[in-house]
Amino acid sequence: MTKLLSTELMAEFANSGCLFFEGLIDEDINKEFLNDIGHTDIDDVDNIQHYFQNIKSSSSIPRIPAGTALKDAYPLNSPLEKIFKNEIVSGAINSLVGSKTVVDHQFLHLTFPSKYYEKANQRQMSQVNHQDSTIDPRTTFDIQLFYFPTAVTKEMGGTRYIPGTHLRIVNEMGIAKYQNIKGQKNIICKAGTIGIFHNGLWHGAGVNFSDDIRYMFKVRLQPTEKQELLWDPEKKYQPLPNRALYWTDETKDQTINDILMRSYPWQEADTNRLDKINVVKFWRLLTGHKKMDVDYWLTRIENELY
Repeated sequence: MTKLLSTELMAEFANSGCLFFEGLIDEDINKEFLNDIGHTDIDDVDNIQHYFQNIKSSSSIPRIPAGTALKDAYPLNSPLEKIFKNEIVSGAINSLVGSKTVVDHQFLHLTFPSKYYEKANQRQMSQVNHQDSTIDPRTTFDIQLFYFPTAVTKEMGGTRYIPGTHLRIVNEMGIAKYQNIKGQKNIICKAGTIGIFHNGLWHGAGVNFSDDIRYMFKVRLQPTEKQELLWDPEKKYQPLPNRALYWTDETKDQTINDILMRSYPWQEADTNRLDKINVVKFWRLLTGHKKMDVDYWLTRIENELY
């Protein structure tokens, strides 16, 4: 059973490039997952290399060749199979990349406390801001599902991300020099939280100043079908008409267009027009309404008469 995303959540994803479901996975599954990866009590960890060796030798998470159908990727009744069968997780996946999605890759990200770097006389650094993989000019998009089996505190240096950057295409580490960006956020969450990122969202891991290892399991998923109205199987969505420009809207009710046109602190007053244009183009892709517009952004530049 799946619970498809609402149109409001789809608009939120189109605008921000991410969705979060706080504490969604229950504690029993979180513990099962930690056991599956070969989790070792922090007091029994000598060094980072030892911990990774333990995971490699004891983890029961299967190796998955790229292009494997998600439905065939994880063993029946394994914690990951249970996570992907969760009605909210499966509904979000189906809404964004379809029911026939395939696995691009998976990876267990671990961020270790400072004492292990100090013991090895190594410099502890945060991960630079980046966009995953190389330049990706497709209109088709992948999603990255982030699973946090334990709580993430501020001291753990949770993954930072910059909402609304997913449609600003760069070459992977081309944004590495920008270490802190106005309006960036950090993932501080309960155990069992699921985050879903557009593959283009700018992000990077922080430094772990706590005494515990921070875990994040990532699975990148690719579509094999057209990403059009997947959350609206009856295809009832109809775009709203353009609003009067530069006029005070007295209504207090938030519309889909309000969600789509939300701005972020890193966006400048003028150059964020590019981002609004890109969001409208993205919404056209998701809805299949090729001529729809919000606030006339695309209509005015598509008005070619000759």
